[in-house]
Amino acid sequence: MTLQVANPYIFKIKPYVPGKPIDEVKRELGLKSVIKLASNENPYPPSPKVLEAMAKAAREVNRYPDGGCFLLRRTLAKKLDIDDDQLIFGNGSDEIIVLAVKAFAAKGDDVIIAKPSFLIYEIASTLSGARLHQVPLKEFRYDLEAMKAKINARTKIIFIGNPDNPAGTYITRPQVEDFLRSVPKSTLVFFDEAYFEYVQAKDYPDTLSLIKKYPNVMTSRTFSKMYGLAGLRVGYGIANREVINILNRLREPFNVNCIAQAATVAVLNDEAYYRQMAQEVNVQRQYLYRSLDSMDVTYETSFTNFILIQVGTDSSQVALSLLKKGVIIRDMSVWGLKGYIRVSIGNASENKRFIKSLGEIL
Repeated sequence: MTLQVANPYIFKIKPYVPGKPIDEVKRELGLKSVIKLASNENPYPPSPKVLEAMAKAAREVNRYPDGGCFLLRRTLAKKLDIDDDQLIFGNGSDEIIVLAVKAFAAKGDDVIIAKPSFLIYEIASTLSGARLHQVPLKEFRYDLEAMKAKINARTKIIFIGNPDNPAGTYITRPQVEDFLRSVPKSTLVFFDEAYFEYVQAKDYPDTLSLIKKYPNVMTSRTFSKMYGLAGLRVGYGIANREVINILNRLREPFNVNCIAQAATVAVLNDEAYYRQMAQEVNVQRQYLYRSLDSMDVTYETSFTNFILIQVGTDSSQVALSLLKKGVIIRDMSVWGLKGYIRVSIGNASENKRFIKSLGEIL
């Protein structure tokens, strides 16, 4: 190729490999029925109110969306009890992560993440030219003491997934507050709370209240997981207005489409439906626990909508065998977790099929 890339760090990034779509697996393997439990998606459809709002918004797709997400911003700010200018919206929370790295980390700076953790932290940081410090999980939990030891004058961002992907574990309020006291004010501590709505633990930290005390704290959340809008890609970030002002200078205009905005507003006005959905996810999580226990299969207790499972054998082979049975899960060997798979919590019939298939294979 005669073209020369301007950013040499591009070649340090391994392209993200998504899970195979259901229709492609059907075609490849000649299967009539396939279930996907690989991408931590919500198996339940949006509420009728949300679908109605989407249909109405679809009639106006000839117009550009509201670039400032006015109605969504006002509705969400009221729900979270924060100021409107403390919010930024993105094409998924991934975009918020990327914007934060673009704004605060560059060549010669340091970024601290866990290992393994959400791939976008590594991809965005590598592309910026920052030096990445990957701190191994300790018993599948963030090793905050080891992270503290990595902080120096060049540390610009620390990413903390809480709950974490792929482990599904969380760090407590006392742990977070102790950690923040050790972080310089010049370092952004970014809490990725994509699975926030699934956590029922009483000692889970309220990072929104911490933003008032620590101006270097930022939190991101998403409508893709609990709220089942993964196909619309809407995430948001919460921080003090100075940080949000900086990120908005980098944000592309019209980055959240009109159907997505209408759907998220409807979601926020239909909380009863999603509270019921959260209860059902918990019921199905307990079913998977009981089933795995009966099979003597080890797993990590999860505070998300997925479970990390130790299969005790070649996880790649287990994933392939499940695929041939029409069950798509995530092989975690590519994350450095050999012998582990990650399975999303599906609906009742999907979970029963997964357990039956896994039992036959093991």
